[in-house]
Amino acid sequence: MNNRIQQFWNDFCKATGPEGIEYKDAFQFGAFPDRLADLVVKGKKTATTSGYVFYELEKEPIPKAGEYYIVLDGQEEPVAVIQIQSVEIVPMNEVTEEFALAEGEGDYRSWWDAHEKFFTESLKEYDMEFSPDMLVVCERFKKVYPK
Repeated sequence: MNNRIQQFWNDFCKATGPEGIEYKDAFQFGAFPDRLADLVVKGKKTATTSGYVFYELEKEPIPKAGEYYIVLDGQEEPVAVIQIQSVEIVPMNEVTEEFALAEGEGDYRSWWDAHEKFFTESLKEYDMEFSPDMLVVCERFKKVYPK
């Protein structure tokens, strides 16, 4: 972990007062981390979708409501702390338009196309193929720092 990430977390804790909590991870969003991090900072991105299969393949736990995460930009600099509000696992073709719009990246068609492309490319690394009914993890979150 780099010192800037820990300092960012310390600054969040000092500014907001939570004690005895830790963040689960610091990460970049998707294929365009700078653009997506900026959407989070501006409060336009309040949801994200990831492939369930990747959690299984990488033996990573599914995020849970209440957990904190640090969002990084493309240079791995911390830009925001988010708190997970809800997590739902559904087939991709059942993700609602309302949820897709909460990702802040455009209309439903844009959301679908971007995710299909991203998942198709990512699945190739595992010799797997994209399917419209693949399970996805739909997370809603709120930016809690900076205000």
